[in-house]
Amino acid sequence: MIKKNNYWLNCLTILTLTSVTSVNPVLANDIRIDPSTSTDYFNGESSIEIYVPPPENSTNGICSAFLEPGIKSIMGKYPNNWGIQVETLAEGTVIYSHNADKFFIPASNTKLFTTAAALHKLGPTASIGNRSLKDWIATTNLVSNNYYADTLLRHLGGPAAAKASLSQMGINPNGYRLADGSGLSRNNAATPRSVISILRAMYYSPEKDIFYASLPVAGVSGTLRNRMRQTPAQGAVLAKTGTLNGVRALSGYMNHPQYGMLVFSILANNPSISGNALVSSIDKIVLQVSMSSPCN
Repeated sequence: MIKKNNYWLNCLTILTLTSVTSVNPVLANDIRIDPSTSTDYFNGESSIEIYVPPPENSTNGICSAFLEPGIKSIMGKYPNNWGIQVETLAEGTVIYSHNADKFFIPASNTKLFTTAAALHKLGPTASIGNRSLKDWIATTNLVSNNYYADTLLRHLGGPAAAKASLSQMGINPNGYRLADGSGLSRNNAATPRSVISILRAMYYSPEKDIFYASLPVAGVSGTLRNRMRQTPAQGAVLAKTGTLNGVRALSGYMNHPQYGMLVFSILANNPSISGNALVSSIDKIVLQVSMSSPCN
């Protein structure tokens, strides 16, 4: 019993502790499809006060009605730096939405577009060189290999060919921009809603198993092996990370005990906050969602 109590106390600690920093965040929603657009900055202090909902309002986790103030507290005073969309996979019910249709630099979340297009156009039995496409997809997403991702895009015929393939899957071409396959270019852009559409389309596609298995598992494998360990998210979240200077992203699936399978996308652009702080905030948001439940 003591061990169980300590486990949940650790989870609560992760959700409620954060540092106070002074920052000059970037307005992520100033990203436009026009490649000549540059990022704007504004001044101010970011003081994050974590919202802890009253326990009497929920008997099992955090009532979903408290996600709004809870996540707002994690984002701090400058919510324009964040884009978040969380939906149930099957019904498309929105659990949480914030700047879902604004453009952000997605970093390596671009690889979700690249690998989805490759699987759709080339098929699961294809090979490149002496390796199967399945191996290329796994290496691209699990360990976020940039060379593999850019090679996949070249093999597809470039960004235009990839967009054509994704359009055949029902992905809105106006919701993202591909400048490369890896996400290293800061000219890539995507909305959280467009990332969600990729995740949903791939889950119901014939290539679902290859795509799904290629994603890192929280606290277990790939680029998520050291994140969210010993929390409710461990083993329940499969998602693609994204990392550039001032950019962190996490998008994927969550096997939720109350809502069933969720799809989510979290994109954060802020070059004035450390990467570790952005990652910590993203993980806190994921934990908020994983511990939420319908209100009584």
